[in-house]
Amino acid sequence: MSCSFSSSGEMHVLAVDDSSVDRKLLEMLLKSYDYRVTTVESAKTALELLGLEKGLSHKRPKVNMIITDYCMPDMTGFDLLKRIKESSVLKEIPVVIVSSENVPTRINSCLKEGAEDFLLKPLRQSDVSRLCNRVVRMS
Repeated sequence: MSCSFSSSGEMHVLAVDDSSVDRKLLEMLLKSYDYRVTTVESAKTALELLGLEKGLSHKRPKVNMIITDYCMPDMTGFDLLKRIKESSVLKEIPVVIVSSENVPTRINSCLKEGAEDFLLKPLRQSDVSRLCNRVVRMS
């Protein structure tokens, strides 16, 4: 399966989840669509990679989408979403929140804050396909 995004035909997704099993599953699903995937285990590491915190990266990688778990230690996916949407440089990147908990108030808060979508775990191939189609239409 293929879902091209940029002129190089490569879409880069940043996957953020504290669970190594969920990160691996998400990476496997995304790579089946020929996405380039970078996985990190925390929202703080994601912010460092994106250049919003001191740390890993002086050169910000081009990321076309961020998929983040909601419940993580230290900083939630909701807090990560808010930081990204507050950034003049990053606010246009679509952010998708995933969670194993179906809490309507949490879902509504994330969507109001600017999340592109809110998906329930475990993620399925059809979820990734739908995201792919939506993001390509946005480009």
